[in-house]
Amino acid sequence: MDKVTFNLLLWGWILLAVLVLIVLLFVKAPYGRYSSGKWGVTISNRWGWFLMEIISPVVFLIFFLRGETEKNFIVWFIAGLFLLHYANRSLIYPFRIKTKGKKMPLLVVSMAVFFNVANGSILGYSLGNLQALYSPTWMSDFRFISGTLLFFTGMYINLSADEKLIHLRKNNPDEYRIPFGGMFNLISCPNFFGEMVEWLGYALLCWSLPAFSFFVWTFCNLVPRALNHHRWYRQFFPEYPVQRKAVFPWIL
Repeated sequence: MDKVTFNLLLWGWILLAVLVLIVLLFVKAPYGRYSSGKWGVTISNRWGWFLMEIISPVVFLIFFLRGETEKNFIVWFIAGLFLLHYANRSLIYPFRIKTKGKKMPLLVVSMAVFFNVANGSILGYSLGNLQALYSPTWMSDFRFISGTLLFFTGMYINLSADEKLIHLRKNNPDEYRIPFGGMFNLISCPNFFGEMVEWLGYALLCWSLPAFSFFVWTFCNLVPRALNHHRWYRQFFPEYPVQRKAVFPWIL
């Protein structure tokens, strides 16, 4: 596929993300605390997470390794960042969360698998076939340096928030409590904020439309969910800190 056609398809993919954002502002995605039997057959929450996340790095690697462009250190580094994120999301995180007995609709898993297949294909194909930017001098480019710093900053925020949430429910998986400490003192969902910062950094260090499309999809999926979480916290806990925002400190 030539780059012009590929980019046209990507703009359509980005437009779809915006439409999904609009839908999610009115419809809660039915997993986690919003899970419901009304959405059909359910499976274990833990295995649902594993199945829908593991497909992304697998598809990414297939397209990336079959690509015909040169794979120098920079290209492998960029691929490694993507795989590092999904090693945690698919192989570590699902088996650490305290979700005893919780279920996830198979429909939600299927939709996530569709997205991750598409996203992994897009990023793997573009990095393996279409990139022409990543010579060794790219390492000294401001976009690469600042993007890499943003990526690891976002990853740290995301992992730190996940760690607090996991330990918050360590002794009683069925009990929700108000998280405190770190960025939880500013926003209700620093895990989502961290993931958005992470993929914004990735889009910057890659400086490519495929990586930007992933950031747009992350934003469109996580902002509505953060708003739902924030409203839920306020409804469920009358004493919830009034100064907290949902996902962007001091803004939203």
